[in-house]
Amino acid sequence: ITICTKKYDVTMDEEIQIINENTRREKFKNFITKYKKVLIGSSSAFVLIIFLFFLYSDFKHKNQLKIADKFNEITTSYDNKKNENIAQDLISIIYKKDKTYSPLALNFLIDNKIVNDKEKINKFFDIIINEIKLEKEIKNLITYKQALYNAESSTENNLLKILNPILNSDSIWKSHSLYLMAEYFYSKNEKEKSKEFLNRIIELDDPNPNIKIEAQKRIRRDFSD
Repeated sequence: ITICTKKYDVTMDEEIQIINENTRREKFKNFITKYKKVLIGSSSAFVLIIFLFFLYSDFKHKNQLKIADKFNEITTSYDNKKNENIAQDLISIIYKKDKTYSPLALNFLIDNKIVNDKEKINKFFDIIINEIKLEKEIKNLITYKQALYNAESSTENNLLKILNPILNSDSIWKSHSLYLMAEYFYSKNEKEKSKEFLNRIIELDDPNPNIKIEAQKRIRRDFSD
């Protein structure tokens, strides 16, 4: 009797297991049937997104090649006596908001004094700094260049406003920015402020070594009692 009961129990367990498996299959089948359109739609959307991503990447790459070719064509054939349209060509590259060639176009405008209107140049700086996704330290470098460009004619408040994102960070350009402010105040005969910025360079945990040496020299030479 005992043996028969055990066999009966085993048989019942097997039957329950089979029923459970059938139930799970039926539930899964019903789920697939019910959500078939959704699943197909989701899969199609996923494939479409991947396709559009690669299409966009290819378009972006080709577009950047066109910008590169245009920039190289402008700069290699540059003659300040013959190129009446060069300013507009370079400005058009700036407005492309390309993270490589827009900054290069602005540098070329400034270095060759093609555009001398400071308001326009600062507008171009703002586009590059604020509207292009640049790497952090590249952005800080361009910010420092904007401060350097404005240093001779800028007010103290405006210069600090430009440099504050760097001065309040651990950027590798912090030493350069502090030294620029020290030079700015020294040129205004505000020696205490100048010395303050030189000391800030020396007190940095990881200053640019060459700028730290220059700061120490300046303090010994110009501020020693």
